[in-house]
Amino acid sequence: MVKAKVWKQIRPFDGLPERSDFELIEENLRSIEEGEFLVKAMFLSVDPCTAGPIVEENNNTTIRQTQIARIIQSKNENFPEGKLVVVRSGWRTYSIIDGAADPAIPEPYLLPDMGGSCPSVALGVLGVPGNIAYFTFLELCNPKKGETVVVSGAASLVGSIVCQIAKIKECTVIGLVETDDEGKWLISDLKVDHFINCKNEDVDKELTRIAKQGVDCYFDNVGGKLSTVVYEHMNAEGRIAKSKNKSYKSTSNDNDENEQAQKIITKKNLKLQEMDVYSRTIQWMAGMFQLQTWMAHGKIKFKESIGQGFENTVNFFVDTSKGDSSGKSIVQLFQHSDCC
Repeated sequence: MVKAKVWKQIRPFDGLPERSDFELIEENLRSIEEGEFLVKAMFLSVDPCTAGPIVEENNNTTIRQTQIARIIQSKNENFPEGKLVVVRSGWRTYSIIDGAADPAIPEPYLLPDMGGSCPSVALGVLGVPGNIAYFTFLELCNPKKGETVVVSGAASLVGSIVCQIAKIKECTVIGLVETDDEGKWLISDLKVDHFINCKNEDVDKELTRIAKQGVDCYFDNVGGKLSTVVYEHMNAEGRIAKSKNKSYKSTSNDNDENEQAQKIITKKNLKLQEMDVYSRTIQWMAGMFQLQTWMAHGKIKFKESIGQGFENTVNFFVDTSKGDSSGKSIVQLFQHSDCC
């Protein structure tokens, strides 16, 4: 009998999560049945934008985060033993997975060839955050060569990927950030054209100075008053993309509820759309492979923050929620030969 360690959420978050909101328990797993397979977790996603539905179990909840796992037993020919697989199992050391496809989510799927990259990238730039950036930005903004693109939360994983896709599409890119260090990283490493520190600079004045021809596309990671300022600088019939899969700290004053923002949208005939990335399940691998191709050619760069050990999962999640990490947040349970 396999014994699994499981982190359960025992109470709702009151603001930012605390360690006391979680409990570590153990479960005895039953034998697998036909069509199922048993996996051992290797890497866990520990940030909000990859969380799936919360499952209620005996007054406890499981946050359905994605993980990279190894198949150790299988009664499903499509998921052979020894392979690595992407599954949405939450914070567990072992899981029994039903291999039947769920049309509402992309997982589970066998990990494709990572081209020598650590498998953890399938939780970040080649996973949910990467596809949020890829599908939401390209489909909703439809950027064209020479256009001006503004990205809020530009130093977040999703925001930074959007910035780089916009550069691939030969756009002028302005990143909105919270620190000068974030902005300098965008300029030096990602070749973003300009950054504005939203904490220390007047965004309205800086956009007036930088975006003299107006803004054509806006990828909104933040919402609130900041986005209303950006709307003021947008050209008529500009495109605004918002993700329902939150990747950054949202403000309490959402733009679509803001009367001033609505007036600007109507006056300029701006096109504001939202996308749930899980609506692109059928095209999931296509987005992943395109991002991987750009990575192989040095056009997409990313950061990872990796914590060690299953028992450290909640501590790392709490610290990440307070901003004590950069890039994609992952907990590594076991070493893999492709990881340094």
